[in-house]
Amino acid sequence: MNEQNPLLQLREIMQQNNVSAVIIPGTDPHGSEYITEYWQEMNYISGFTGEAGTVVITTEAAALWTDSRYFLQAPPQIEPRGITLMREGESDTPTIANWLASVLEKDSIVSVNPQLFSVSAFISLQDMLTSNGLELVTDGDFVEEVWAERPPLPNNPVFQMPRTIDGRTPGEKLKMVRAEMEKAGIEAWLATSLDDIAWLCNLRGSDIAYNPVFMAYALIERDRAALFIDGSKVSDITAASIGRQGIAIKDYNNIRVAIASVGTRIGMDFNKANYQLYLAAQANGGAKHITSPVTLMKGIKNNVELTGIRKAMIRDGVAMVKFLRWLELQMQASEITELDVVKRLHDFRAEQDCFVGESFATIAAYGPHAAIVHYEPTAETNIPLQPKGYLLLDSGGQYLDGTTDITRTIPLGPVTGEQRMNYTLVFKGMVNLANAKFPYGTRGAQLDVLARQFLWQHSKNYGHGTGHGIGHFLNVHEGPHSIRMQENPVILEPGMVMSDEPGYYQADNHGIRIENIVAVAGGREKNSNKFLHFDTLTLCPIDLKTLIRQYITPEEVEWINAYHQMVYRRLAPMLDRDHQKWLQRKCAKYD
Repeated sequence: MNEQNPLLQLREIMQQNNVSAVIIPGTDPHGSEYITEYWQEMNYISGFTGEAGTVVITTEAAALWTDSRYFLQAPPQIEPRGITLMREGESDTPTIANWLASVLEKDSIVSVNPQLFSVSAFISLQDMLTSNGLELVTDGDFVEEVWAERPPLPNNPVFQMPRTIDGRTPGEKLKMVRAEMEKAGIEAWLATSLDDIAWLCNLRGSDIAYNPVFMAYALIERDRAALFIDGSKVSDITAASIGRQGIAIKDYNNIRVAIASVGTRIGMDFNKANYQLYLAAQANGGAKHITSPVTLMKGIKNNVELTGIRKAMIRDGVAMVKFLRWLELQMQASEITELDVVKRLHDFRAEQDCFVGESFATIAAYGPHAAIVHYEPTAETNIPLQPKGYLLLDSGGQYLDGTTDITRTIPLGPVTGEQRMNYTLVFKGMVNLANAKFPYGTRGAQLDVLARQFLWQHSKNYGHGTGHGIGHFLNVHEGPHSIRMQENPVILEPGMVMSDEPGYYQADNHGIRIENIVAVAGGREKNSNKFLHFDTLTLCPIDLKTLIRQYITPEEVEWINAYHQMVYRRLAPMLDRDHQKWLQRKCAKYD
């Protein structure tokens, strides 16, 4: 067996099992976006370090499907292994099934690990492969056989979230879920998404970097509920506490046995639950697709959660102000690099009360690096900042009472006319979305154009979504709501928290993104005559000096002045005199 290249080793295993192709998505059995090292099979085989992608390996060829965030990042990582980039979203990019049909003979066998495909994804893939004359099998985890030094599953302890921070007890949440089970006519429901489970049980963990979640499943029946987790992670005190709320602790590895023994049809979200669990349910009472009721409950923040998020935004704003002033002074005094920026911003956040960690890897991207949407500086890519051009800084913090995510594009000196224009267009899009008013029943896709319209007028666009949901001391990317061009049937409800982050990226030149967090606000009555709006939660000045003034409307001037007044009013009491003076200058009236 080849000892050097895992892809070559995998091909040897495939040939031994008479398999012509293997499909490996970048996820885990819980459908997570960010995953623990144990489940980074796609990354291990391909060499790609991005969070979103699927690698397909045949005995002769290989390809990686990923989205526009990684079009610049992926090629230098995957091409040394002979893997071709497939650009998702582009009209000439084939589907995985069509590509396999073009490179494999008819009746070839394609294998997947059923733990890494949702029920919906597996059935869709099976239909497409079958129509192309290929056979899909679930032969298990071939990567396990070649990954000699695979990291173990994490074994980190979990801890409880007090009701004073969360707003509801697990018992109250179980009652809400059971009411939805009653409506759906099911006796049992399986929760598989890690953030759903953490929210439901009022527990947090650290099994996955940046996401305060833990590896677990939850099975809820009409008269009992169980959390399937490595019991060593749960202290006796925590087990007793959630036990009083009606949740028993069961072993994580026994979930399939438990599903098969329920004796009745189990509700599970086919877009989230993995196919292996579906097969376990089919062996007994069967499974029924039920959209996760917890996802929507979690997405609509209650008043206690919103209050906590606002407090977290103040502390995060203080850290950002201290960092931005430090950056300004450092640029005048000595050379600093992208990694210096990452470290110093982390240090300022770590000074704040209730800080737990970052909510994702900080994107400190100077100059051309900013065109790589999810660029993360490393020792190999790190470059010094220069007194010209833009620094794109996208970062966030995890606090016990909230999760933050903020992007500022910071001019470090002179910028070109084209860069100024692009900054102005992105700024206008961010402000106009923040200023939106819309009737109850509006979907995010109906608002997306408000952020893109100015770029579109100049025949420009960006490939990522405009807004994603954000958790309450949970995942920085959270559903079910979003603002993006693609249709999402979920309407925007009061209490939903999300990002507002248009951008523009010019390869090998520059990248621009401005991001604030907003909350849907307005009456909670489900009334088509009721209009909603966004409350901006992020507290940090926006640099205005490279805006092209003639393109800024009176309404936009009014918004930015009101926003900066709010920023100064809420942050100044938390700052010393030097930082107050600095912030006062940055929040001065724009006219």
